[in-house]
Amino acid sequence: MLTATGIAPEAVLPTARRDAQLAEEQRRLTPDTADAVRAAGFARHFVPRRWGGHEGTFTDFLAATASVAGACTSAAWCAALYAAHGRLASYLPEQGQQDLWGAGPDVRIAASVVPPQGEATPHPGGWHLSGRWAYASGVDHADWILLASWTDGPAGREHRIFAVPRDEVTVLDTWRPLGLRGTGSHTATADHLFVPAHRTFALGELLAPRPGAARCHAVPFPMVAALQFAAPLLGAAESAHTLWVAATAGRERADGRAAARTPAARHLVAESSAKLKAARLLLTDVAQRADGAVVTPEAVAECRRDAAMAAALCAQAVDRLFHAGGASALADGNPLQQKWRDVTAAAAHATLDFDTAAAAYADAAFPDTFPDTDKEANGS
Repeated sequence: MLTATGIAPEAVLPTARRDAQLAEEQRRLTPDTADAVRAAGFARHFVPRRWGGHEGTFTDFLAATASVAGACTSAAWCAALYAAHGRLASYLPEQGQQDLWGAGPDVRIAASVVPPQGEATPHPGGWHLSGRWAYASGVDHADWILLASWTDGPAGREHRIFAVPRDEVTVLDTWRPLGLRGTGSHTATADHLFVPAHRTFALGELLAPRPGAARCHAVPFPMVAALQFAAPLLGAAESAHTLWVAATAGRERADGRAAARTPAARHLVAESSAKLKAARLLLTDVAQRADGAVVTPEAVAECRRDAAMAAALCAQAVDRLFHAGGASALADGNPLQQKWRDVTAAAAHATLDFDTAAAAYADAAFPDTFPDTDKEANGS
């Protein structure tokens, strides 16, 4: 049942678990799962209250998304992005928000906004969009889609986001990945599609809060961007650990010894559980800081660092568990293999790249170091 202020993940779990394999095979969520995600409140979670949304917390978002990922990682991935894209769409001009949410807040929004793709051409009253936009997760069940292209703005080149009704774009069946197969992250195409000016905004607007905005709209995009991808990864990794423990507890080695009694298994269960606990603590701290901490460049960099490190810890733990799963883990349909593929695919997302997050953190940690070094290198 949908709660008054948050997400109800338990409304998704039975259907997501039942249809997880079917989503894998069809390479998109089933309609029942997509409807359950909507009914649970994911789509409305960050929608402004004046449109009937929750303006919810990142802490609730993390807990609900990770819970759904235990049943189906693809369902959790789409659920997380439907929620996150509602937050992005709240930066549209008022008339654009009216177009999306005038009839209600439970609007599923897909997106392909990073990197900018396609081409946007100025047109009286708006823009014309043409081209292809890849990796639009959940697009098959979306009501709207956010697309991004480079445009010429007052200050030069500008990363601009456009809101388009889903039925105005063509979706190409292009999603055939290693993992996260059920996300249906296909390619959207458009040919001279007109988008009115009130349904577009520049990505740079996401870096600063709007006057009087709710807390979830008052944090800069880089502070929470990685959390939306790390949350389903965490739930999938914790599920993989549970699966491995159960399988190992019931398995015998070729020499007749219980697999759970071997030193390697006993070491691994401790190591992987510790890494996953550390990952959950890191992501919980990211969510709590996003919900209430003072926003500074250092806080933003720390959130990026911690989310990327949490993703790395999850991927390391699940990789070790999968390789210790024995020959049975290699079989199609093995649930540990599926979680390993999902975690591996999720951890490869560019937003979770630790090197990039580390560079951003170093810039915040050493704000005056590099300019001085540059001057010395230039002999000044």
